[in-house]
Amino acid sequence: MINSSLREGRLPPSQKHAVITPLLKKSGADADELKNYRPVSNLTFMSKLVERVVAKWLVSYLDEPGLMPQLKSAYRRHHITETALLKVVSDVYASIDQRQVTLLALLDLSTAFDCVDQDVLLCQLFTHFDIKDTALCWILSFLLGRTQHVYYSLCHMAYHRGPC
Repeated sequence: MINSSLREGRLPPSQKHAVITPLLKKSGADADELKNYRPVSNLTFMSKLVERVVAKWLVSYLDEPGLMPQLKSAYRRHHITETALLKVVSDVYASIDQRQVTLLALLDLSTAFDCVDQDVLLCQLFTHFDIKDTALCWILSFLLGRTQHVYYSLCHMAYHRGPC
């Protein structure tokens, strides 16, 4: 299925449907308060598998010719948050040692991917990273046409408060 999907340049619609299950953030939290829930999105096993295959291929492709910025840490082997933090701290200390004015602005990008303009992303992949034809069509197919439904069961929710 994975090879067929990649060859055809499309992800089947059946692999783009998520089941959202609201789960309590903390055990013992008030189950009647909606703010105490977090949505957990579940996709099919095959969907997650093909996503991993494509992600591995894409990162490998971007690493080979040095297309990824040297200091980019996300989704790279041996690049972790602590490494990025150490680089920032080291740069600040070096600036202080050289008696330079140092300004540090922090921005939380933990949900940045949710805000990415898909047209801009596809344009960047095509123009800057030379991803085109079937590969670009597959990525477009991966991004578009997603569906979801919420699984809500009174019995499931009551589990946190006691037996059904």
